[in-house]
Parts: sequence; structure tokens; C-alpha cells
Amino acid sequence: MDAGASEVARDFRPFFRVYKDGRVEKYKLFEQIKPLPAGLDPETGIETKDIVLSPETGVSARIFVRKTDGGPDRKLPLLIHYHGGGFCAGSPFDTASNGFLSTMVTRANVVAISVDYRLAPENPLPIAYEDSFEALKWIAGHSEGSGPEPWLNQYADLERVFIVGESAGANIGQYVAARAGAAGLVGVGIKGMLIVHPFFGGKEVDEMYKFMCPTSSGLNDDPKLNPAVDPDLPKTVCEKVLVCVAEKDWLRNRGVKYYEALCGSGWKGKAELVEAKDEGHCFHLFSKNERAEELIKKMVDFITTD
Repeated sequence: MDAGASEVARDFRPFFRVYKDGRVEKYKLFEQIKPLPAGLDPETGIETKDIVLSPETGVSARIFVRKTDGGPDRKLPLLIHYHGGGFCAGSPFDTASNGFLSTMVTRANVVAISVDYRLAPENPLPIAYEDSFEALKWIAGHSEGSGPEPWLNQYADLERVFIVGESAGANIGQYVAARAGAAGLVGVGIKGMLIVHPFFGGKEVDEMYKFMCPTSSGLNDDPKLNPAVDPDLPKTVCEKVLVCVAEKDWLRNRGVKYYEALCGSGWKGKAELVEAKDEGHCFHLFSKNERAEELIKKMVDFITTD
């Protein structure tokens, strides 16, 4: 074996490093985030189930339904979640995603599904984007109540759909909503979108994104990094958008620019920008303080108020 093959060629802390022989080693981002199996949580009454959306790609998802008193007696709005993690980490099957979505299911009275898109760089971008859009199309296939997943057929009202994503997941959520509008996707009525602490590009080359997405310049001429140059931005298929930023988040200004671009694009919906003071990136996934409660309440109200 070539001794040089074990040398590090690229180091993208805190996410991953790449060796000269092509091997990728992922760093552990947060010690407090642990895998969590699906099942019934007796404290909340929420039952989760893991399902495969595509046997060909292996893309899967976790569904969250509150089964108190036997389950919902009517169909509930569906919350579609795209997790964060820099496109290369994160999961629907961990304590961070499950804690957040269990709260939303309980307080907003929704059914939730979190998509396990394939991660970069092992699966180069734009695979995560394509997986996420295909997942939306798969969900839309349940609109007549005869799709492959019984819980969606029985419990989810696909005329009342909300998309939520944090960080990279917010970036994916915007892409999915714009593409759905451009494609004229039927079968889901997307009422609103929660764009939480979104990752978008800046003025400098994003070397990690460029590495993960070989077709990207890594600059703001890439519509995925800069929705302002996306011709499909005005076609974003939802009635309202809540953009959430945090004062001490290094991505704060990019979230504000996204909000401004959306509002100035000719998109016909209603957008709102909210900022959490003295907080950092995705703080609500790790903190249970007053500001986290305020943000969760804002998101719940966004879903439950017409």
C-alpha cells in the first residue's frame, strides 16, 4: 500500500476529511446526538415507523403519528422534514430530529415525515436534492388514499402540507418547493414552508460544497447556493414562508438575503422574517430555553393559523 495514501488530502472540519486514496472519514458533530430506534413513545403517545421509499436508491424516511386514544379521528396536516447537517451528516433517526418533530406533532397536531436523503460526499450532490424531490413525488402518490404507505393514506391530509428544514435541510426545502412549482406537481397542497437557519452560499467560493457537488462553481452563480439567480424562485409552490434566523448564527445574513430575494422575486405568497436574539445556529435543537420555546411556538402558530 502506498504510504502516501493514508495522508489527508482535504480536511473539511467539523464535517469530514478526505484521504489521498479517496477514503472519506466523517467527524462526529455532536456527542449529545444519538441514534433512536422507531417505536411507540409512551410519554408522548407518538408512534414512529421507518419505511423505504425507493428500494433502488435505498432512500428511506421516518413517519411520526400521535396514537393517543387509538390515533387521529380525522386526517391531519402533513409536515415534511428535511434534516440539516451540511448535506453530509444528520438523520431522521436520531435524537435531534425526533425531539423536534415529536414536539411539532404534539403541539401543531400534525403527522410528520422526515426524509433520509443520501449523504455527500459518498453520494455527490445534487443526489440529496434529487432524493428529496423524489420523496415529495412519492408522498404525492398518496393523494387518492391508495399509496404504498398506510399511515399516510389513513392519517395525512395531503391538501394541507408544510415543508420544514433547518440549515442544509432548509436549502433543500427551498429547492424542492421551487422545483415542484416549476414542474406543476399535483397531489400535494403545500400551504407553507419553514426555512430555519438556512444554509446558502456567500461571496467567496464554498470549497466544501464545491467538493461535494463537482458540477457546482461553489459561488453565488449556482441557483442552489443562491436562490436569487434561480429562475424558478417565483414559482415556489406554497402560500406562505416563515424564514427564521438567529442573531449569532454565521449564516444569519444569508438567511436575510434569501428572504429579501424571495420577496422581490415576484412570488405571490406571503413571507415573514423572525430573528432569535443572542442565539446561534440551530439552537432550538439543543436548548430548551425561553428563546427556543418562542421559536417553536412561532413555528406551531405558523402551521395552525390560516
